[in-house]
Amino acid sequence: MNAAKTLFITGVSSGFGQALAREALAQGHRVIGTVRSEAALATFQALSPERAHGVMLDVTDFEAIDAVVAAVEERHGPVDVLVNNAGYGHEGVFEESPLEEMRRQFDVNVFGAVAITKAFVPYFRQRRAGHILNITSMGGHITLPGIAYYCGSKFALEGISDTLSKELAPFGIFVTAVAPGSFRTDWAGRSMQRTPRSISDYDASFDPVRQARVDKSGRQLGDPQKAARAMLTLIASPTPPAHLLLGSDALALVRDKLQRTAESIEQWEALSRSTDG
Repeated sequence: MNAAKTLFITGVSSGFGQALAREALAQGHRVIGTVRSEAALATFQALSPERAHGVMLDVTDFEAIDAVVAAVEERHGPVDVLVNNAGYGHEGVFEESPLEEMRRQFDVNVFGAVAITKAFVPYFRQRRAGHILNITSMGGHITLPGIAYYCGSKFALEGISDTLSKELAPFGIFVTAVAPGSFRTDWAGRSMQRTPRSISDYDASFDPVRQARVDKSGRQLGDPQKAARAMLTLIASPTPPAHLLLGSDALALVRDKLQRTAESIEQWEALSRSTDG
């Protein structure tokens, strides 16, 4: 087994956060996990009274984050790995989805992850060590109709993550954006926030997409436990990548997107070059 590490994981009550916390504990690591209720706190800490430590925190409670992280570092010692997992999916036709729903999506998926990261970076930089995993999505590389706000949030986190990996590399700190495809988590079920339909023009193109997502929920290809093992392999690597796709569907879809992008660049190359001095 690799050397035991201390992981700080946001959102350990469900999905990838829960799977990663369980697998990390099973492999002998220590996990500090954020939860949002006393019941979830008790459930999490029961996984391992010695090595599972729960912290009550909503990642959008931006004023509280610095103090919580400082208390964690003081009480539990140095955190080796930060995993920004807390997030949810918003589904809705762009024209039908209120701006407020986009703001909420970005508060959790982008600002929450950034605020937690900002709180940890000074500790990592002083120690010249650390690994940040940002759980993004293949929706941070490709898009589908009906999830504009979600894809926007994941594209944003991918871009921030990539930039940060370059800024922190001189200090021996790694940043990896982990982009899963379709997995058997609550993402398309209980965790999905759906905007009600209102404009009939979109019925033909969008309703089948929404129904297919509902029908497929719980029967996706990806196994969250295997995703957790892949992430633990990643943090054990001395040279982790800045980006990692998880799942054969993510691989196929992102490869196809990159190929089509390359073809489009070539097709419009003359016009692109026409703007030079």
